Amino acid sequence: MSQGVKYSPLLRAHTPPPPQPGHKVCDVAFSSSMKGQTVLSKADSAVLCSSDPPDDSVLPLKSHLWPDGAEDSSGMERLLRKCQIRSQLVRECLAECLGVYVLILFGCGSVAQVTTSEDKKGQYLSINLGFALGVTFGVFVSRGVSGAHLNPAVSLSLCVLGRHPWTKLPFYIFFQVLGAFLAAATVGLQYYDAIRAYSGGELTVTGPTATAGIFSTYPADYLSVWGGIVDQVIGTAALLLCVLALGDQRNSSLPDGLQPVLVGAAVLVIGISMGSNSGYALNPARDLGPRLFTYIAGWGVDVFKAGGGWWWVPIVAPCVGALLGTLMYELMIEVHHPATPSELQTSCQEAIEGKTGVELDGVEPHCEKPSSKQEK
Repeated sequence: MSQGVKYSPLLRAHTPPPPQPGHKVCDVAFSSSMKGQTVLSKADSAVLCSSDPPDDSVLPLKSHLWPDGAEDSSGMERLLRKCQIRSQLVRECLAECLGVYVLILFGCGSVAQVTTSEDKKGQYLSINLGFALGVTFGVFVSRGVSGAHLNPAVSLSLCVLGRHPWTKLPFYIFFQVLGAFLAAATVGLQYYDAIRAYSGGELTVTGPTATAGIFSTYPADYLSVWGGIVDQVIGTAALLLCVLALGDQRNSSLPDGLQPVLVGAAVLVIGISMGSNSGYALNPARDLGPRLFTYIAGWGVDVFKAGGGWWWVPIVAPCVGALLGTLMYELMIEVHHPATPSELQTSCQEAIEGKTGVELDGVEPHCEKPSSKQEK
């Protein structure tokens, strides 16, 4: 399962734009451009801008910012400020790591509960809900910082669309896999005794008491490798179709807080309809990170041998499916949206600039003002 900045949790989720130039609080206090408006007094601005106040009248703002002596107990705030990371890329990578961690913690946790309780404390639908809600809360955790990709296949698709820089792709992928690995380790620790009791003390990949499937996906006995590839391509293509539609503001504008919920709903319906063949990985990080954990934690090399060497299918096929789903949505829906007035003005400006040094023999660029009908 995956993934989708604030205006769209997953799509068009390129790197959050750099802050736009504007007045600082201390600039606003005395700016000549703010004539006739009293924003802050000199004393108040001195507190916010760390400058020396002109007199003792600084008390009013201090009492407002730190009431009841709270200034004396702000040691934790100062400590947290010292831990603040300045690098935008590092902050985005940490957000991706934590978002995927939440996704896998709830998703694999639900599988562990259903498996070790032998379906007494949950069934297949519980797993679907666990991953769906894991995706939802993972998006909520990270969308304001990184755009909440939570899936290397989503990050790759956004790079292909030009909505995410290629230079950030390897960093995003690494931290997505890391988040999945850490979450699998957490689930393994939490359910250690239950897994041992269920499997009779043996950590096995196949068989009636196999437990490796708690963490990673494995094909059903009847499924061929080619059939698994097709399964993952179709499932991930469906996921990207849904996610792109949810992020396309010109198709259907959704309330900001509703988008992560509907992304989770898309994962839920894919699990309900396409999960029996191989567990609907849909996400290379979701499968590879936990698989590496099981390899290290005692399941051994069989996690890479089982299913006829299945391990590479949930890595490669979702990337192919994501690109296919992205291409389908772009060619069938998004490229056909009418141009907005701002896009028309931009194209006219580019046409005028492109005329420099080239004589068009009296042909002028068509830059008419959009009609009211078109603006609607």
